[in-house]
Amino acid sequence: MMEKKAVFFDIDGTLWGFDNQIPGSAKKAVHELRRNGHLTFLCSGRSRAFIREPELLNMGFDGIISGCGTMIEYHGKTVFLREVERELLIHTVETLRQFGFRPILEGKEYLYMDLEDFSDDPYGKKLETEMGEFLRPIDSCWGNWQVCKFSCGTANADQKGCMEALKEHYDFIVHNELVAEMVPKGFHKGTGILKVCELLGLDAADTVAFGDSVNDLGMFEAAGTAVAMGNGAQAAKDAADYVTDSLYEDGIWNACQHLGLI
Repeated sequence: MMEKKAVFFDIDGTLWGFDNQIPGSAKKAVHELRRNGHLTFLCSGRSRAFIREPELLNMGFDGIISGCGTMIEYHGKTVFLREVERELLIHTVETLRQFGFRPILEGKEYLYMDLEDFSDDPYGKKLETEMGEFLRPIDSCWGNWQVCKFSCGTANADQKGCMEALKEHYDFIVHNELVAEMVPKGFHKGTGILKVCELLGLDAADTVAFGDSVNDLGMFEAAGTAVAMGNGAQAAKDAADYVTDSLYEDGIWNACQHLGLI
């Protein structure tokens, strides 16, 4: 009898690219995984407010880990939520701006971003288009934010200075000199996986994680088997147990077959 697993999927660069197009083979793989009795989860750095695409949600995942482990849903119910308290939030936003960061505040219901900070940034345009009414300005909502994590534009910013100033409260995921993420201290995608295992009585050894980026490294460390996409960052490939084909070359389907899951 096939051993049942819990399988966790990053979204960006793993299930879809910048155009939000999910390969048919990935959809088929998730369907076959569930048909074979495996549990399937999204496991994203995106906060829950930024996971809205019906095509993605309609794939039938059993649960969602969002905001780098700060929120967990199972069968449509929130079973874990960690938000940053108001006083620290205000201090954080003021500190980010002091060091030249352009913050995006990410929460359960909304993202908060000042459009002028990202007027020439393709990612800012993407957020504006996709989020619609669920994207709110930072300043006019001052202090009334609900936030699980941060994403920041850091071009021409003092990354090291800001990290030093906020290191007591946050872990930083630095993608490059232009982009960094900030998560409450001690949280990452891997802690989300371990929390799911705790809540559902699963063995972490019986988990498989698919990812492509540096913010997937915690997930890779926690999972029993780590799979990096062929289009992924070298750091992800180096940390993986198996490197599959790229997103648009049926990487998820091929890896699921290779691992005997489908």
